Amino acid sequence: MSIEATNRFVHEAAVLMDIGAKMERILTTPRREVRVQLTIEMDDGRVESFMGFRVQHDDSRGPMKGGLRYHPEVDPAEVRSLASLMTWKTAVLNLPFGGAKGGIACDPTKFSQRETERLTRRLVDHIHEVIGPYTDIPAPDMGSNAQAMAWIMDQYAKYHGFQPAVVTGKPVDMHGSLGREEATGLGTVIAAREVLQDHDMAVSRSTFVVQGFGNVGSHTARILHEQGGKVLAVSDVSGGVINKEGIDIPALLDHVRQTGRVGGFAGADPISNKDLLLVPCDVLIPAALGGVLTKDNARAVQTKFIVEAANSPTDADADDIFRERGIFVVPDIFANAGGVTVSYFEWVQNLQRMQWTAREVHNKLEAKMTASYRDLMKICKSRNVPMRAAAFVLALSRVGKAAATRGLT
Repeated sequence: MSIEATNRFVHEAAVLMDIGAKMERILTTPRREVRVQLTIEMDDGRVESFMGFRVQHDDSRGPMKGGLRYHPEVDPAEVRSLASLMTWKTAVLNLPFGGAKGGIACDPTKFSQRETERLTRRLVDHIHEVIGPYTDIPAPDMGSNAQAMAWIMDQYAKYHGFQPAVVTGKPVDMHGSLGREEATGLGTVIAAREVLQDHDMAVSRSTFVVQGFGNVGSHTARILHEQGGKVLAVSDVSGGVINKEGIDIPALLDHVRQTGRVGGFAGADPISNKDLLLVPCDVLIPAALGGVLTKDNARAVQTKFIVEAANSPTDADADDIFRERGIFVVPDIFANAGGVTVSYFEWVQNLQRMQWTAREVHNKLEAKMTASYRDLMKICKSRNVPMRAAAFVLALSRVGKAAATRGLT
């Protein structure tokens, strides 16, 4: 989603709340934008340069928080939009954070591990003065992982000493949190469960389609299957598979572990990513890239609920169409917030030099997600607005109050 689309949703909420143009401008303007050139030596002796970005959107409610993605299409506009979304996401979950986002414009699939390490450490060399446990806390995102976070922690320590809370999403044996790997998927299932229950439905009596079978999509599908849900179709970048009687998710997970792809699974028929979005189901869960639901396919989508496990999978035009058609959309800034919520738990554990059990983490995530869901539904009912509008109203109210109370206006 572009920053224009994000700000459109912000503007709608600002009008509903009548906060005024001045406060709206303050809340949509990033605090800081950093762009750095990263030059490293490749394994074959070549010298290559890559552009790195970090946008720090808002710190009214606490240190800024957001992922770090390695992808060829990373650019300032994308990072700016995602940083803004993180501000609203952390506010919806009532976490003591603001929003940030970063990335490196590169193709990590073409790098050796040593090259990725050099690039990651070089990024820290350039931005270590503007990140930190009480300033801005990166986390994994598309193309990066727990290992990259461990390198960031180590490189940051060379300048500032041992401070594991500088990043989250680290390996568990390097001060990461138990329960972090499945957090976004688990949070997505909690969001879907709550919405279904409010409509006199249940996971065990519902059908699901999941686009994306990476970390988020695979855990989402696994947990839905474990809770009795019928997953009809799933996909990854190579394509998808469909079985109208329900896919054997454990068997599919074994297939993916062995082959590295969803395609070719013997227990289902092939289907394209494009057609998968149009499969009739109770709940459609886009859990891959953004912008997959557009005005071109929104009228052909056949579902009762859309739960946005990906960041910005629905563009503004499609969102209008879904409202018109009565399709209930659970927005990304709530639905996929399980990851940042458990990142917050990791940060707290790091600051306290302790570790919680996986059960403690899961229970705390459940409490956070269900409390936020109740807050959102109160706004939906009192203002008679869709859930996305309610989420931005809730987020703006919390961030705006913090900004005004601190005297930042």
